[in-house]
Amino acid sequence: MGRSQSLPRGGDPRFGPDADDTGCPILHVDMDAFYASVEVRHRPELRGRAVVVGGVGPRGVVSSASYQARRYGVRSAMPTMRARALCPHAVFLPPDFTRYRAASRAVMQIFRDVTPLVEPLSLDEAFLDVAGARRLFGSPAAIARRIRERVAAEQGLTCSVGVAPNKFLAKLGSTRAKPDGLLVVPAARVLDFLHPLPVSALWGVGERSEQALLRLGLRTVGDLAAAPIGMLRTALGEAAAAHLHELAAGRDPRRVSPEQVEKSIGAEVTFDVDVDDPDEIRRALLALAEKVGARLRAAGQVGRTVSVKVRLSDFRTVTRSRTLDVPTDVAREMFDTAWSLFTALPAGELIRLVGVRAEGLTAAQTTPRQLALGAPERGWREAEAAADAAAARFGRSVIGPASLLTGHNTRQNENPTRP
Repeated sequence: MGRSQSLPRGGDPRFGPDADDTGCPILHVDMDAFYASVEVRHRPELRGRAVVVGGVGPRGVVSSASYQARRYGVRSAMPTMRARALCPHAVFLPPDFTRYRAASRAVMQIFRDVTPLVEPLSLDEAFLDVAGARRLFGSPAAIARRIRERVAAEQGLTCSVGVAPNKFLAKLGSTRAKPDGLLVVPAARVLDFLHPLPVSALWGVGERSEQALLRLGLRTVGDLAAAPIGMLRTALGEAAAAHLHELAAGRDPRRVSPEQVEKSIGAEVTFDVDVDDPDEIRRALLALAEKVGARLRAAGQVGRTVSVKVRLSDFRTVTRSRTLDVPTDVAREMFDTAWSLFTALPAGELIRLVGVRAEGLTAAQTTPRQLALGAPERGWREAEAAADAAAARFGRSVIGPASLLTGHNTRQNENPTRP
């Protein structure tokens, strides 16, 4: 979809949970306030309270907010300081992605119990094609109800589901059904559902393109559908005009693709105050490499290219990358590369943000590993895998600082390009 918006919740019986779902094999399931809901499940005493998950420092950003917090105007991607001003009585929590990934895996397994055609979009949402599941589980709307019941009963979480002829309409349906709802977009009533919506409901319509359409007097999807294609080309360009013209007619030919290969895995941190201390930056890169390594191993992938991202105090952003001889999922190896890339940059600048990313991903099981000459048979990879196992059982906090895990001294050596 376009930029974040608030579509009116469904109340029209033509599009309710009992509407005709003939020809509607696509479901979009979206967990409700996922991170915040998982935190409330973990801490039941927070139930019914305003909960905000995100960066808790002065430069933090909201990742998720409970619906109690949203009533005060708190939204995802909002600066945390703004959220505190709007809802000072809220409980503010840092994100725990280990907990969220575990909850996501459990929810996605519920989806896959219904159909193998599941396309995850993120930890908290997915498309499903249930055309082949009708014989076992009933109509698409009945399957949606079954999924919602299982997610609530087994995971203690709620989700909203859109049922529609295609992915675009199913996504709109789940958005309109929130929170904790089910909406069917009947194949025979697609235009009745779609055309009254604002043009910002269309995928690809951001603030600039919305303003361009509004200047042409095109306020609703129906207005855009009726506009001459030449007018759209003049305002938006050939590709965007064709794309939006198709969506405005309710057409979206994309299939549900269960094989979603992640192209990269990364992590980054924004410092509370701009820094130029090499020790602090080194510790941050070490912790980020640790996160990336753990996520690679959890996904069963290795990366051939390591990149480092540095955002300066004036918001200029610099990225550097290096391709390794052998793909890796080892934090130690990624840190060595990231630190070498960082120390090759010009010194003396204040730094706002740093990030580490692994790119060129391949499946770990099918990627040959090369043991360096003279290297022990068991080393960093085994140590980090053991740390993963301990974190899964006791939590990542029991492992200790990243510098202790890797055995690095956080002080710079005499050669600044080598840790």
